Amino acid sequence: MAGNFKPMYWSKYCETELKKELVLANWCDYKFEGEITAGARLKIVGATRPTIQKYVPGKDLNIENLGDNSQYLDITESDAFAFEVDDVDKAQSIAGYLETQFDEAKNALAESADAFVGRIAKNANKNMTSASTDLSAVDSFLAPIDEAHIKLYENNVSQKTELAADLCPEHIVGLRRELASLFTENVEYVKRGAVGKYANTYLRMSNNLFNDGVDTYEMIRTKKAIAFANQMEKMETARKEKGFADIIKGLHVYGAKLVRPKELYVIKAH
Repeated sequence: MAGNFKPMYWSKYCETELKKELVLANWCDYKFEGEITAGARLKIVGATRPTIQKYVPGKDLNIENLGDNSQYLDITESDAFAFEVDDVDKAQSIAGYLETQFDEAKNALAESADAFVGRIAKNANKNMTSASTDLSAVDSFLAPIDEAHIKLYENNVSQKTELAADLCPEHIVGLRRELASLFTENVEYVKRGAVGKYANTYLRMSNNLFNDGVDTYEMIRTKKAIAFANQMEKMETARKEKGFADIIKGLHVYGAKLVRPKELYVIKAH
């Protein structure tokens, strides 16, 4: 049995490396109250905008009770992996060996989590969803993005707010041809999973967007539109019952929710 296995170390390793691989799920930014475990319900810290009123000297201000605008996020998803190694203790002593194994696992976990976030596009408001768009027939590959900007700006999303446009490969390739000057190897873009930036919007490619059989649901959103929380809940070893090897098992739990529907626009593209 792997007596010196380091579950906490490898859990943290997977969490850290997993975060680097997430694309759709990494454009979320919320603070939560509660423990991230399977079946848990987290409280998303909310805020209510106060009413602006005219100040008249000598008159009292209207004092508002803003109340609690919090929402709840359920941890509904549980993804697991399990693989065997001849000797975990020995494997841990070989530099880079287990890292390679865990890297494959976290890549698969990232794809699954991103696909879950991508399916949230189905829940977008009707007036924040485009008609089915044939990308091969558009005059400009920027046109659908411009339409998204108009809708978001009409919903009081500031032009100063950074957005992410998660697009299908065909759309990204078309944009590259159309505006090659936008695309860069700039490190700051790459950190955000982007290949370029347009009108304060990071242009990113994903193969994990939702597809209804006809259209791919591309998403353009603020970082606060979707809440996402995740954690490697378990990491442990077991002895292979029929054989001479140790088994390493990991459990990744997560949940996501559209909490600001006015800050998500969906382009239905094919």
